[in-house]
Amino acid sequence: MDSAPAPSGETTTVLTPDGRNLAYVEVGDPDGPLVLHNHGGPSSRLEARLFARFAATNRLRFVCVDRPGIGQSSPQQKRTFAGWADDLTVVADALGYQEFGVTGWSEGGPWALAAAAYIDPARLRHVSSIAGASYGTFGDNSAAQYLSKVDAMGGALALRFTPAFRLMYMTLGLTAKRFRKTYFSQLDKAVNSYDKEIVRRPDFESAFYDATVECFAQGSGGLVRDAIPLYRRWEFDVTTIEREVHMWQGLDDLLVPDPINKAVADRMPGAVWHPVDGAGHFVAIGAGDDIFAIAAKELGA
Repeated sequence: MDSAPAPSGETTTVLTPDGRNLAYVEVGDPDGPLVLHNHGGPSSRLEARLFARFAATNRLRFVCVDRPGIGQSSPQQKRTFAGWADDLTVVADALGYQEFGVTGWSEGGPWALAAAAYIDPARLRHVSSIAGASYGTFGDNSAAQYLSKVDAMGGALALRFTPAFRLMYMTLGLTAKRFRKTYFSQLDKAVNSYDKEIVRRPDFESAFYDATVECFAQGSGGLVRDAIPLYRRWEFDVTTIEREVHMWQGLDDLLVPDPINKAVADRMPGAVWHPVDGAGHFVAIGAGDDIFAIAAKELGA
């Protein structure tokens, strides 16, 4: 490992072969095994700070990278799952790691599964998808029947009328930036009691808000281009993924209901299903100790 670690929580960039900048934040043990985290949406590299305690406890070097056009990472007009898997290996190379792990929460979950599909298992030693937005796994908006009416409509717009989908995300960004109380009030109404307890913690709320607002640092275009591939039929086939992939799911998740990811786990040969009774979408935090302990074990921390 040749790369000197950045100060914990500070933003650093990596240059891709095609001249783009990928911005990231790292927390945890600078000398530990590497975990590259795929943030949710709307979120950003600052999401790393939500997991700092778990990373430190489990002696992991935990790095969260802004996806293209989000936060401080350069835009990329054509987004593909394979292209992002390549970007993750660029970051690992820049940090001096041959072997590493990948995690993904919410809209980051599918990008973690893409890493499992495209990156050599000899190099990618751990994969976790946490409450992943697996909306187009088996076809365009194939999970629509399980989504709320609002989310199902969002998927339909993403596939059939992109301008309206773009407007929806512009409105979301405006609400997050200028109407913080309204944003959290809407979130509070959308989640269960398990999630409410986590979101209402003052330290968590502040860090979560910062990560959300930073998502729109370049406007909503990056998030729009990031979300559309999740609703379209995926470019890779999860039924061919035989390597071990941990799938974490709150069984009372009101944002990404558990049947969505259970269907993926049932058809993906390497899936290890981790259901958490009573947990909601913020199972990534509520079950963080267990999630990170498995990552640390598989990476030899």
